[in-house]
Amino acid sequence: MSLFVRCCVLFTVSSALIGGLAQAQQKPASAAPEKTIAIRAGRLIDGKAEKALDNVLIVIKGDTIVSVTPNGTPPAGAEVIDLSKATILPGFIDTHTHVLLNGDITAEDYDKQLLKDSIPYRAILGARNARIALENGFTSIRDLETEGAMYADTDVKKAIANGEVPGPRMQVATRAMTPTGMYPLLGYSWELKVPTGVQYVDGVDGARKAVREQIMYGADWIKYYSDRKYHFEADGVLHSMVNFTDEEARAIVDETHRLGKKVAAHAIGSDGIAAALRAGVDTIEHGDGLTEPEMDEMVKRGIYWVPTIVVGAYVAPGRGGNWTKMVDLEKAAFQKAAKKGVKIALGTDAGGFDWKELNAAREFQYYADYGMSPMQAIRTGTSVAAELLGWQEKLGTVEAGKWADLVAVSGDPLKDITELQHVKFVMKAGVVYKNDIH
Repeated sequence: MSLFVRCCVLFTVSSALIGGLAQAQQKPASAAPEKTIAIRAGRLIDGKAEKALDNVLIVIKGDTIVSVTPNGTPPAGAEVIDLSKATILPGFIDTHTHVLLNGDITAEDYDKQLLKDSIPYRAILGARNARIALENGFTSIRDLETEGAMYADTDVKKAIANGEVPGPRMQVATRAMTPTGMYPLLGYSWELKVPTGVQYVDGVDGARKAVREQIMYGADWIKYYSDRKYHFEADGVLHSMVNFTDEEARAIVDETHRLGKKVAAHAIGSDGIAAALRAGVDTIEHGDGLTEPEMDEMVKRGIYWVPTIVVGAYVAPGRGGNWTKMVDLEKAAFQKAAKKGVKIALGTDAGGFDWKELNAAREFQYYADYGMSPMQAIRTGTSVAAELLGWQEKLGTVEAGKWADLVAVSGDPLKDITELQHVKFVMKAGVVYKNDIH
């Protein structure tokens, strides 16, 4: 060992020892005591009981609920928030969003964003959209692909988690996947290199590599497009063209599960849904063409359905073709699936509509209009959605030990579900982001 190297080693060891002694001699900094908040709730829909509970005291310490007590007394020194004239619910969860997208009724709407808006600019709008979601009462979301904005969803998620911008806690799917040439942008001259809304993936090896790459860059979920070209045939079933071979789709799912993540499949037609079920996915997104045998298979295997009704109804008039008929078909499928016990989780496809134009909580109203009780509809966007995310130990209900994610409305959503579109109070992790209760 050279003299120079020996000197470096001695200096490094000495510095470490001195630093360690200095650190040992320092008194530990006293952590600031966690803030205690007591909320008086006039009514509480806790996500568990079949009825609302009256006159409940919710005590929060830091980011966690520590007690939920009927007719309770606030502890000494607690900050008291009086919501005694309001209804409190668990924070809402939207399991299908696109914060990097701002409406795509037509191909022109979509293409313009990918061609004219830079990814940094879209990320700025994504942060804005996350704040809109939070102010509408959605304290958690699953964002199911960036639509050409690469891995910018992981940046929005990081900025929120670090407290740089307000927004829901997020699970993200980054880029989504289709085989080559099966997702926009399409139709441009072959001489032009245009962006694509997804990652093109071909072959079993390519599928496994793409999964590994997306997870490496921060994907919590893997999403792929199971089908396209939705059409009706003489049997009255909504059919579709399946994108991946069964071997490719199974490779996506198998590799994702091997790496400890889950898979969401965009599957609208019956053929695409069947292919996704064969592949072993965890959630079916959209699912307009669900058949009863497919519903039975989903019940048997505990696969979640995320119907995204609000976006279909919103874009159908502008898209024309089969879209209006597809909305009607999904209504019938929803009613059958609910009766059969399919796990239905609320998801809106926000971003498919402009975040500024439509409140995502409209989805709750569709579920009630389609036959669910208001309580059942509320649970799709609270306790059931929390289970889909794998966060049921911390989210989805108002009880001791859960994160302090709460929303409040002035009226009673069990009597008028549209109240959920008028959230007046939002708390996430014990921090109040909105309070318009007077």
